[in-house]
Amino acid sequence: MIPLPQPSFYNILWKVTVYNQQMSLINDDLQDLLIAYCEPESELLQQIDRETNLKVLMPRMLSGHYQGRVLSMLSKMISPKRILEIGTFTGYATLCLAEGLTKDGLLYTLDINEELEDMVRRNFAQSAFNDQINYILGDATTTIVGLDEVFDIVFIDADKKNNGTYYDLIFDRVRPGGLIIVDNVLWSGKVLQEKQDKDTRNITSFNDKIAADERVEKLILPVRDGLFVIRKTDNGI
Repeated sequence: MIPLPQPSFYNILWKVTVYNQQMSLINDDLQDLLIAYCEPESELLQQIDRETNLKVLMPRMLSGHYQGRVLSMLSKMISPKRILEIGTFTGYATLCLAEGLTKDGLLYTLDINEELEDMVRRNFAQSAFNDQINYILGDATTTIVGLDEVFDIVFIDADKKNNGTYYDLIFDRVRPGGLIIVDNVLWSGKVLQEKQDKDTRNITSFNDKIAADERVEKLILPVRDGLFVIRKTDNGI
């Protein structure tokens, strides 16, 4: 019998395959049209996109051009003084969100992957927002508790099984009228399936949790893999 590769190899191969199939809710032609009618990427964002695709495992985790412009637009509409991002990856979405910061604004971005630290810090250093970004490595469930801030925008794009945990941890730290944005809530359409795997059940449970939360107004934008845009009501407690 030919010896089988170690499970870790299978896990990596499966994840790469899944991510290559995900995040395409619309066809390529329509995606190209949407990009043609939105603002262009900066040279730095293009560079981050290229380098991520060349050097980083599961590059499709990067927000990309169109979703990045959506995040930038939402941020500019709010003009936030404080932003929290849970899940930095290579910093693409971080810089898109930072475009809306006030001149004295700050963005905290949390991640656990130390292997990407040098790349991320280099990306931030090349941007106009380097002095406004606080990049923190560690377990976000612990880090969040130590942040003494009230946030205008929170973007959750980390391990999906903890979406509900992150939501609960940050809710009281979001100002009334502030936004909570959660990525990948359509999970390549798998949320429509009657028989769901564990990851999809986690996504569906989180979506149901938000739908039932009367403290917020909410809608899902069918952008890329689904963005849940959640507004804390003025009397949300």
